[in-house]
Amino acid sequence: MKIALVSEPVRVLSRKKTSSARTLTEIRSLARSHTRTAIRVLVGIMRSEDATPAARVSAANAILDRGWGKAAQPVENGEDGVLELIHRIERIIVHPNSSNGGDAVHDA
Repeated sequence: MKIALVSEPVRVLSRKKTSSARTLTEIRSLARSHTRTAIRVLVGIMRSEDATPAARVSAANAILDRGWGKAAQPVENGEDGVLELIHRIERIIVHPNSSNGGDAVHDA
């Protein structure tokens, strides 16, 4: 028996396109339907003495994040000068006649 190879492109039948919002809603709904099972698995890993310490900590953090939310991250004044920019905007808006640093806006 001989098999002939065909070099024509394969056409995939496409379904009616759905909006990405609808797709995201469906995915969220599906994921949320497994919430109890997922939490039970995480608790099982967290309590398991056979699991590695890293896996136990990761499971514990995931449980805490879902129950209490992630810990707030502090804003650091890095190279981008975010805090300096916020301070400058405040100085211009709240104290427009301030001569602090020469950056203030003066009325004409």
